[in-house]
Amino acid sequence: MDKFNKKEILEKLKLDEHYYGAFGKKFLSNSDISTLFTNPLNLGKPMENRPAFMVGGYFHTAILEPEKLKKFKIIEATTRNTKLYKEISGGEICLLQHEVDQLEVMIDKMLSNDVCKGLIRPDSVEYEVPGIGEIEGKMWKGKADIINHSDKLIIDLKTTADITKFQWSAKKYNYDSQAYIYQELFGYEMVFVVIDKSTHQIGIFDCSPQFIQNGKDKVEKAVAEYKLFFESEDFDPQQYFINKTL
Repeated sequence: MDKFNKKEILEKLKLDEHYYGAFGKKFLSNSDISTLFTNPLNLGKPMENRPAFMVGGYFHTAILEPEKLKKFKIIEATTRNTKLYKEISGGEICLLQHEVDQLEVMIDKMLSNDVCKGLIRPDSVEYEVPGIGEIEGKMWKGKADIINHSDKLIIDLKTTADITKFQWSAKKYNYDSQAYIYQELFGYEMVFVVIDKSTHQIGIFDCSPQFIQNGKDKVEKAVAEYKLFFESEDFDPQQYFINKTL
């Protein structure tokens, strides 16, 4: 990393191949937190690609970078178990046409909402912005969906299975640590703009001081785990085991 200054690093991290590839793995990220909590030995290993990731990726791309939608392969099939899907996909995970149809309804619903549109399409805005910085003594990365300079906000787009339970989902999926990390990296407060995948109800969730503190606590715990597993000379990771009372 000494060969790169911050500007060069950020320019490189704009590309997904570097952000999610070997270069990006030099930095910790919010997605590493659950790994450090559950099985630190899996840190840095590639994540299994799943249909849910593809669906979420299309949603984000359609709103933030619609010119890149052509990268998604869409198949007119009822499920991924059909002969047609398997023949056309060639073993890749592709989107189903009915999934795209559903996503287009959600995207239209979100962009038709005046408040959402004001947050997503303000006068001064950047999309898919990488950031890096030192937090708790380690280098972290993040990629903000939207930097709304007009309102000085970081906007993160989320889809959810049940918007009435998003407050609990936000803690379960470490959105609190994401908010803390991103506020540290980008210097603005974070707002989650959320849409329910079934009802298409929209929610706008800002972050309380306690939510951010919870995220900070998670980051501190994750860094402690990282240091124990990867920087402690007296600790043999191969001897690690879980010990709990049932």
